[in-house]
Amino acid sequence: MNDGHLAALAGNRVSSSEFKYRRGTEVFGEGDEPEYVYWIVSGAVRTYRLLSDGRRQINSFHLPGDMFGFENGKSHRFSAEGLVETKVRIVRQRALLCSMADQAGGTTKLIRLVTQNLQHAESHMLLLGRKTALEKVAAFLLEMDERQFRPDVMELPMSRRDIGDYLGLTLETVSREISILRDAGLLRFVGTTQRQLSLLNREELSRYDS
Repeated sequence: MNDGHLAALAGNRVSSSEFKYRRGTEVFGEGDEPEYVYWIVSGAVRTYRLLSDGRRQINSFHLPGDMFGFENGKSHRFSAEGLVETKVRIVRQRALLCSMADQAGGTTKLIRLVTQNLQHAESHMLLLGRKTALEKVAAFLLEMDERQFRPDVMELPMSRRDIGDYLGLTLETVSREISILRDAGLLRFVGTTQRQLSLLNREELSRYDS
């Protein structure tokens, strides 16, 4: 989201700052005071929680144009880290809310922001509710495809382990299911990192997401 989009949302009276985070750098931690709201300019961020048994549960991947960090409680419920080198613009949460309240249509804008976050949470819940690992992986790829506006080549900034922690699967299972979809002719890798891929048959892939 560029400065123009940010100004349209927050108003010109609200100042914002730009920060860069390296891969694996913490943006905020679980339990921290939610002082700021973040917009991703480039890169990607994962939000997650460490469970009592040491496992990591990723609850969301935030991509360019996404807003995150908005809380209605006194502390963050999740931690946030850069998946890759990431550039964000931040604004104080209180200043943003006050500015939006003073704007014509500000309530509508706020509802849209809250709705977007609820839609992400709902999508994740539906993913976790899939019966098979193949259905989960197919649904995840279609979600990423839609969020990136159905590109010819889709970028996956997250690792296979990240995807597994998001879907409740092991790294090995994620890799196996992606290979099954590739061998079925539904996708192909671009380059050598296997983080760029093209969906060759979205209609057929969507049958796993029904």
